[in-house]
Amino acid sequence: MKTVAIIPAGGQGKRFGESLPKQYHQINGKEILIYTLEIFQHCSLVDEIVVAAQKDFFNLIKERTDQYQITKMKKIVEGGKERQDSVYNALVSFEADKNDLIAVHDAARPLLSNEILENALKAAKIFDNILVCLKNSDTLIKGKDVVHSYIDRENIFHVQTPQIFRYEILKKSMGLALRENFYGTDESMLVVRAGYNVKIVAGSVLNFKITSQEDVEMFKKMIQEKL
Repeated sequence: MKTVAIIPAGGQGKRFGESLPKQYHQINGKEILIYTLEIFQHCSLVDEIVVAAQKDFFNLIKERTDQYQITKMKKIVEGGKERQDSVYNALVSFEADKNDLIAVHDAARPLLSNEILENALKAAKIFDNILVCLKNSDTLIKGKDVVHSYIDRENIFHVQTPQIFRYEILKKSMGLALRENFYGTDESMLVVRAGYNVKIVAGSVLNFKITSQEDVEMFKKMIQEKL
């Protein structure tokens, strides 16, 4: 059994406020995407990496992964219009056994710890499908300009990545969504929609997704502390 990490990196980064997609933004001379790929390169439980990206960035990715010795990256595939399309393009680009594990992780989540990744992968071997989440600790409200109501936070989680699935389950779930022209916000939604259970495992506040300039500044500070 092998484990393949799929990294969808085809996003335009519109919320980031720059023309260059956020995953290619450099922090200390290294792209955010490379920081993310290094996580999976250094995890002993991951065998291969597939990146889905815009064709315009293929050469850059190849050059930088060679430079940083991301040897587990087996191929780059062209991303689609939506994240779901990019993940599907990556999924159908390689051969796998039905019980192989597929770990989908956001390109702009470069602070995933090896501990969380390994715990999630080990759990997936038992429960088949795993969703890394952060338990909500804030008060939640519903409203627009004023508070309308309060939401019970007891069973509320913030969804993170990686999201890990058996190859056959993910492929069937994504194939069903494709045939029915259904687009979800993430892969777990497609898997649950197809009738499978997804086990929740603990994430971390440090495993945040870079979506704004404030996130970049936070990431810079954390990198400096590590150095």
